Amino acid sequence: MIVKNLPVFIVGMLFILGPFGSALASERPDHFRGKPAETLEAALTNFTEYNKELAVILKKEEITSRDMAQIHELTYTLENALNKIRSDLDGLAETLEKVHVASERAATDIARIKGSAYLNLADKIIRDPSVPSQEIKGNGP
Repeated sequence: MIVKNLPVFIVGMLFILGPFGSALASERPDHFRGKPAETLEAALTNFTEYNKELAVILKKEEITSRDMAQIHELTYTLENALNKIRSDLDGLAETLEKVHVASERAATDIARIKGSAYLNLADKIIRDPSVPSQEIKGNGP
């Protein structure tokens, strides 16, 4: 399966999985931790790389027990990545709401600061070079 629109796919998967991903992970014994996803960039990298590895295995005509063990390990890293992505998307939604409220109140300084923060995080997810969020005035770290 080739995912041409990764950001839409990620968001869709998060809505589909919703709270189930965390609930399932917490009900199982923790015998393999997977690769951590401390940052959104790391989470997106792990998500992309480990999905590719999973796809290679699933395309095999015959999936062996060794393949199943590898799938088992891959899913821990994918769960870590999805948890970080979900967390950051929640923060993204909260920041966008602040931009929305600022626009209703004509609070241009807040709209600019929060809008810049929103676009910086959105750029990491979408990686769209046509949205020059780095050039917005008041765009801080």
